[in-house]
Amino acid sequence: MPLVKMTELFAARENNSFAVGAFNVSNMEMAMGAIKAAEELNAPLILQIAEGRLKYSPLDLLGVVMIAAAKKCKMPTAVHLDHGSTLETIKLALSLGFTSVMFDGSKYPLEENIRRTREVVKIAHAQGAAVEAEIGRVGGAEGDYKAVDVLVTSVDEAKKFAEETGVDALAVAIGTAHGNYTVQPKLRIDRLKEIFDAVKTPLVLHGGTGLTEDDFKNCIAGGIKKINIATASYDNSARKIREVCAENPNAKFFDFSDAIVQGTFENVKKHMKIFGLENLLAQ
Repeated sequence: MPLVKMTELFAARENNSFAVGAFNVSNMEMAMGAIKAAEELNAPLILQIAEGRLKYSPLDLLGVVMIAAAKKCKMPTAVHLDHGSTLETIKLALSLGFTSVMFDGSKYPLEENIRRTREVVKIAHAQGAAVEAEIGRVGGAEGDYKAVDVLVTSVDEAKKFAEETGVDALAVAIGTAHGNYTVQPKLRIDRLKEIFDAVKTPLVLHGGTGLTEDDFKNCIAGGIKKINIATASYDNSARKIREVCAENPNAKFFDFSDAIVQGTFENVKKHMKIFGLENLLAQ
């Protein structure tokens, strides 16, 4: 299948029966596992890497792998830069062929976030790529970035931001956080629905790891069109590696490689089913 833009994977805004899963990968094996899940379930896929992880997986190396993997996948696949914080990284992703980029300007005051996001939109749209941005603040820490507290997105600010930037997808903060939860979050589904009613831009949920199946389904019904999953795939891959070590002290390199593929596959498949993606493209 050809690479597709992230926005091509979203159905009509009013169809709140599913959300597209966006899965962070950090090596070839994780990309292979995600693709295996998408092909088995006949589901669309977004492969992504966060700027905060690039010290482990340099973008000029991993990005090429992600693009090649997406082109090989039998299902429509977008390749996305998650939580881009610098123009340098965003421009590199676009030059590699990423079909969407996120500029995370949530640390800036609203007007500064709008100004910087508009600049990214201009650059990305000129190259045929889509742009995601964030308004409010999703808690926890993405990659090696410093942890921050949740700042729930304001309806009025979300509307102003979407209208003045022209972004293609908008990540909103409704109580989720990056990483593993120490206590179960209390999601502001009421606020999500208010934002959905006020904003025409497809909405994105970050901090999906650790949410319950009901949490995900309530978010999808409330208008979320894209859900990010990162930590859960890393954790399951690490768990699979530990199982290999425990079962076979003489395990070889390729045993661990297979474990990462399987760990990612299992996690992506599980979440795709929850997100309503199974056989979506076979209908």
